[in-house]
Amino acid sequence: RMRRKHCLAVVAREHGFTTWEQAQRVLRGDTRERDFGTLMYGTKAMGTLNVWFADYAEARAHLDEARRGGAPRYLLTYRTQFFVVDRYFVETLGLDPDDADWEAIDGDWARPRDPIARQRLYLKRLDAVRGTP
Repeated sequence: RMRRKHCLAVVAREHGFTTWEQAQRVLRGDTRERDFGTLMYGTKAMGTLNVWFADYAEARAHLDEARRGGAPRYLLTYRTQFFVVDRYFVETLGLDPDDADWEAIDGDWARPRDPIARQRLYLKRLDAVRGTP
């Protein structure tokens, strides 16, 4: 018999999370959650070159260095890893790289300066995945 919890588990998996509970923790911005799921890596971006890191501090240092050079860059997450991308990658996710919320989070998805701005970006990403305008 199909139950609500089964449906929520399917929704979570379809959006890159292991469980519904994990999805709730990540989307709420729970800082204890270390696995961000796969929502921020879309299949359209597979042809782009990105710089990947297992360590947050190294990813952040790379982001800062790229930005000092004047390049707009964004630090994103994939499960427990981090990667730095350009504006074109952000566009493949269905997001606007010039959205003010990117500045509000300082381009850092893993440890945003403004967690509420990241929540807004998460909603925009979910809308893009669902094809909602």
